[in-house]
Amino acid sequence: MKLAQRIRRRIRTWINAVLQGHHDHYTCSLPKDSGFLSSLVLRSLFSDVYVNPTQAAFLKNLSKEAIIVYTSKYKSRFEYLFYHVRYKEEGIPFPEIGFEYRIFFWQKISRLFRILLAYVDHFLTNKVFLNPYKSGFFKRQMEAGSAAFLSLVDRKGFYRRFVKAKQGPLEYLVEIQRTIDRPIYIVPQWLLFSKKPHRPSPNLLDIIFGSEENPGHLRRWTVILRTPQKAFVEISDPINLKDFLQEPKNQDRGVEQLSFILRNRLLEQMNRHRQSITGPVVKTRIELKELVLRNERFLNFMKQYAQSRNKDVSEIYKKADAYLDDIAADYSVTLVQTLSTLLGWVWKTMFDGITLDMEGLHRVKSAATKAPLVFVPCHRSHFDYLILNYLLFRNNMPSPHVAAGRNLAFWPMGTLFRKSGAFFIKRTFHGAKLYTTLFSEYVHMLIKQGFNIEFFIEGGRSRTGKMILPKTGLVSILLDAYKNGVCRDLIFVPVYIGYDRLLEESAILKELEGVQKKKESFWELIRARKVLKKRHGRVYIQFAEPISLEALAARSTSPLQQMEQTEYQALGRNLSYRIINAINHVSVVTAQALTASAVLNYPKPRFSQKGLMVYVETYLNYLISQKARLSENLADPYHAVENVLEMYSNRKFIERQIPKGQDDSAIDEKWYLAWENKRLSLEYYKNNCIHFFIPAAYTALSILSYDAFQFSASALQSDYNFLQDFFKYEFAYDVDKPPEYMVRKTLKAFIDDAILIPHRNLPDTYNITSAGFRKLLCFASFLKTYFESYWIVLKVLKAYNRRDIVKKERIKKIRALGNQLYKQREIERSEALSQVNYENGLTFFNFKGIRGAEDEEGIEIYTQVIQKYLNCFIVQK
Repeated sequence: MKLAQRIRRRIRTWINAVLQGHHDHYTCSLPKDSGFLSSLVLRSLFSDVYVNPTQAAFLKNLSKEAIIVYTSKYKSRFEYLFYHVRYKEEGIPFPEIGFEYRIFFWQKISRLFRILLAYVDHFLTNKVFLNPYKSGFFKRQMEAGSAAFLSLVDRKGFYRRFVKAKQGPLEYLVEIQRTIDRPIYIVPQWLLFSKKPHRPSPNLLDIIFGSEENPGHLRRWTVILRTPQKAFVEISDPINLKDFLQEPKNQDRGVEQLSFILRNRLLEQMNRHRQSITGPVVKTRIELKELVLRNERFLNFMKQYAQSRNKDVSEIYKKADAYLDDIAADYSVTLVQTLSTLLGWVWKTMFDGITLDMEGLHRVKSAATKAPLVFVPCHRSHFDYLILNYLLFRNNMPSPHVAAGRNLAFWPMGTLFRKSGAFFIKRTFHGAKLYTTLFSEYVHMLIKQGFNIEFFIEGGRSRTGKMILPKTGLVSILLDAYKNGVCRDLIFVPVYIGYDRLLEESAILKELEGVQKKKESFWELIRARKVLKKRHGRVYIQFAEPISLEALAARSTSPLQQMEQTEYQALGRNLSYRIINAINHVSVVTAQALTASAVLNYPKPRFSQKGLMVYVETYLNYLISQKARLSENLADPYHAVENVLEMYSNRKFIERQIPKGQDDSAIDEKWYLAWENKRLSLEYYKNNCIHFFIPAAYTALSILSYDAFQFSASALQSDYNFLQDFFKYEFAYDVDKPPEYMVRKTLKAFIDDAILIPHRNLPDTYNITSAGFRKLLCFASFLKTYFESYWIVLKVLKAYNRRDIVKKERIKKIRALGNQLYKQREIERSEALSQVNYENGLTFFNFKGIRGAEDEEGIEIYTQVIQKYLNCFIVQK
């Protein structure tokens, strides 16, 4: 008996030593110290799969404050192993326990023995098998900081939960969260092997090897072994289980019902997330055409349209079909993939790099899981949509359908653009009721199918470098789609696209001087190949905060369906201006733009770099106070400006001044001369950042026009309001921020830069400092060009009656007078001789009822006002 007891004790001691004093050894667990050989093999296989660095950083931060439970849609040991190995390699919290998983092959032999021994010993001791749920193993591991992994779709798991009524992972997590304070974050994620969208019906490969969404073992391993770079990981917005349980409607629900709701929410989110990566189900061009032409609403319209014009309805059908052929895209994901590879090489050839706002892109990708997106970029170049769509596709988003001008449908680019997702639009819909309705129905169909859309709210490329005021036609069509219930929500994404050096610079500057724009064609494309031979600096892509139509409509006084037409139109204009201001807000100020601003606003054409830096530093201080986004090289302003001046000198915008008989290396201070005939080129780059300075320019000029070194803030309001109205066709203002707010904000920035000091005794009163006067001129000078342009326009209006000349002749007269006044030095800035400025000036004066010499009173009022403000700049001479 004693011998048997000793043997049992020794066996128990040995078992305890092998099991390390506990039974927490499960096949669902993959500890940190997994086998060296298996880890080495898996690391080598998984190392080329792309993991987004932004998402990786997000997961690292999340683990500091929460328990992480990763979630896949389909059960897959492959994915569990991948996340365990790849995340561990990246330093990301990696899953160490898998709910409803059993891993044998990749465990160490010693660990497998320990697991077997634990199961046998526990059964012999307690007469029940080990259970990680009942033993509290899962809870202990997660409380200790281990990340977990579970899958939502599993046939055996459904059988256990529904038929055998056993506890599932989500029910278990709900119960755990109720007993602990630390939040559990459930992180949905996809390991995808292709960006191709769903097919309407599976092909033979899908049937045999599994679909691209849920590939079989052979298909997964084939991709990993042959083309691992095609695979990538995408995470979706995590669900905070603690917040989920505290939702009012979930307070009285049981665990089973809560887990069911949670599971459905996760599945819906994951399905939307996958579609936001691959795009909606692919349909042929014919199928999409039928969705438009066979739409009951459009069919009724065509019948009414035919009756109103006394025409046969079949004739209208034929015309509508022809229109749709002219409009519709013919999207091909295969061509998009091919172009993506080609464009990657082109961008490396043309640019020094692309600065992409990854944080903003993450917000956009999150928004894409909630509703269709409408990308609204600023428009500087024909390359805008190529660059943006390339970057979206490379960052695992479908290439959006782009509303392109009909002028780009020339052969062969028209076909390529259609295959890339472009649909074509006429410049004007005036009088074309059938075309307008058909185009609207096509856009509505795209949104209903789940496609993302892209359009340029300015209507065309900016010729001046600043944002053109919005064209609201397509915004109205999109508003109608939401109003008519085509989608639950529609999210607008304002996008800034900027360049260190514009590719079409010479052509655009010629148009500003009044030269006729050349029509796009195949031969023009061939001639443009020289663009590839030059380097154009960096490209900057920034994403503003997405604007939800649902949220915007919720803030309105009445539902969209009940709005009066005037209120509804006002909502569209409001949205358009929000988009314009959002783009301006996230734009990047480059060293090129800042230097051009300083050169053009400098009081003399000849300047030294040291003198110029006073202006640059003044502008830079203001930009920093406004939290503007700056290009990387502005971290060292002096050398950035030095490099830009050298570049401008090489491009003949300015000339380096070296005294005769002196060696360049012996000169301490560099001097330059700005060429008069190149100021318009510099004006374009100045205008890239001018919107940041407009509130400061309005405020500074208001102070200067007050003609005193002491003033009250309230005294500036009338001048600021006038200037904002006077230049409303030049600069969009923020509809949410009244002039009073902008004046106060600017005054604070001026105080911080020692331009102003508050009066010691008088409230709301300020004094201009000795250095502040010249700094105020630095800011006010941004407006001088526009005053001179409008002055020229006003002189022509004063000289001719309304009916004496037509619009085209009037523009010719304005250009001729502008050139004459410039030669006579009545106009100081050659950049004021801009056709776009002239047209905006005409628009403003027409709006005010000033159309010719008959309007003497209005002409006299604005003559005096413009002269008043121009006199503020005389002290600069």
